[in-house]
Amino acid sequence: MQPVIVYSSDYCPYCMRAKQLLASKNVAFEEIRVDGKPQLRAEMAQKAGRTSVPQIWIGSTHVGGCDDLFALERSGKLDALLEA
Repeated sequence: MQPVIVYSSDYCPYCMRAKQLLASKNVAFEEIRVDGKPQLRAEMAQKAGRTSVPQIWIGSTHVGGCDDLFALERSGKLDALLEA
């Protein structure tokens, strides 16, 4: 299984939904909380090219945010990416 990294914020409903989807699939992930940590948020923005949370990586692939993760799931491509 590919390593999964989720940059998130504590009170972000999209972060919660993305983490719930991953948990429902029994996917272990590393969560990096950016609340009150401008250096981490800047690192995330530099890597992702986006400033919103969540930002999700599966292996070396930047998936994007919550909507992007759910789109992969709906299209049947999420499991293949996780297993790649």
